[in-house]
Amino acid sequence: MPQPKTYQDLRTHLLTPPAPLTPPKNPTTPTLSEPITSLRLHPTLEALLHLLNHDLPSAHFLARHMQSAPAHEGMYIHGLLHRIEGDYVNARAWYNNVCESEVFVAVWGQASEEEKKEIEGEGMKKMPAQRKAREWIDDVEGFVRRKKGDRRELEERSRREMEVVLKWCEDKFGTDAWEDVSGEGVRPSQEIRDIGNKMTTGGEGYRKF
Repeated sequence: MPQPKTYQDLRTHLLTPPAPLTPPKNPTTPTLSEPITSLRLHPTLEALLHLLNHDLPSAHFLARHMQSAPAHEGMYIHGLLHRIEGDYVNARAWYNNVCESEVFVAVWGQASEEEKKEIEGEGMKKMPAQRKAREWIDDVEGFVRRKKGDRRELEERSRREMEVVLKWCEDKFGTDAWEDVSGEGVRPSQEIRDIGNKMTTGGEGYRKF
């Protein structure tokens, strides 16, 4: 069976199997890492495709360049990465950082005043205001730590979340090649760049920021 090479083919192919829920050992299809990178998409779209391919190192390399405002889409993707990695404290914190952004609201809706008051209590300040987003991370953590819940149902919820973020980024950035992404991220320190380059599945940092 020939490998998908166009964006739409890759998108369809990667949204078909279960979305990542827990830390994957390896990419679902290792040979797709290079075709994804070769499309030279906006970094958010490339990161999401790598993530859907269960290739966390390649997705993390790109997310490291989008760690603060105004790169809210990249910040949200960073939250997705931590959720999948099982770092739920950081996942909640990243979700909290973007809970008022347009991309997060597209997934979870606008937080009500009642929901905002819920997180004013002690120990809840680094959590997203949207109750459904908080419950989502709680459900994933409950499954991983206490085997509570149905894996297939949770994987489907993970896929739906990632698909909405993917569609948002498609609408905002398009799916054509981006030859210059130097203005699309927050420039990290040299130490972070070195770590990120070494993490990249495709080699020593294929995309240049």
